[in-house]
Amino acid sequence: MSAGELSGLKAIVTGGGSGIGLAAAQLLAERGATVACLDLNPSGIAEPLIGITADVADQQSVDAAVAEAVERLGGLDILVNNAGIGAQGTVESNADDEWHRVFDVNVLGIVRLSRAALPHLRRSQAAAIVNTCSIAATAGLPQRALYSASKGAVQSLTLAMAADHVAEGIRVNCVNPGTADTPWVGRLLDAAADPAAERTALEARQPMGRLVSAQEVAAAIAYLASPAAASTTGTALAVDGGMQGLRLRPKQ
Repeated sequence: MSAGELSGLKAIVTGGGSGIGLAAAQLLAERGATVACLDLNPSGIAEPLIGITADVADQQSVDAAVAEAVERLGGLDILVNNAGIGAQGTVESNADDEWHRVFDVNVLGIVRLSRAALPHLRRSQAAAIVNTCSIAATAGLPQRALYSASKGAVQSLTLAMAADHVAEGIRVNCVNPGTADTPWVGRLLDAAADPAAERTALEARQPMGRLVSAQEVAAAIAYLASPAAASTTGTALAVDGGMQGLRLRPKQ
């Protein structure tokens, strides 16, 4: 993709204050898009990005943030639904309140943003929605029951949205990162009894032998959001170091 590939396009990225969201917003801007980052705390978001406060778990907050973003951007072509929260444990570990909270952010957050954005995306000639999903949607990972369930819902929702809106010229896809080197994973590592050993274990389960970078996931998001992917919809693009598709022999 060229530096000006997204020139003239307007984008909203949720969870744009750090990690994958910030990397995606920066890359979209580098490639020519005008980008608004929606985040609970947008104070660290610097120009040329536009920082806007939003809580994806609150429809009123979402509606106000999308309206402000569209006004400041002058329209909307791309929505990146990236905001999400994590959870650890087996199906026995998390109380109902936590299940509701994670689904409210990870799944209904996408619903709320898309609901608010769709009227504007219908006026675009290059409309695209990209949802941040996870390898947890398609691979059984230990101690991730709640998180995996929410991301499985995100992948199914992506397919359903793609079917609903393809006739309107709105493409809907998702990216499925493996374990990424993000602030959330960093906090998990810090909380582990042996952070170095935990990092080594996470790296080892990905065939490439390392964590995925936020920039690598951002590149996949930028591709799916761009006119270069004009015939791509209803697709889950894995960025996981081969974790989902490869079955390597154990090292001797």
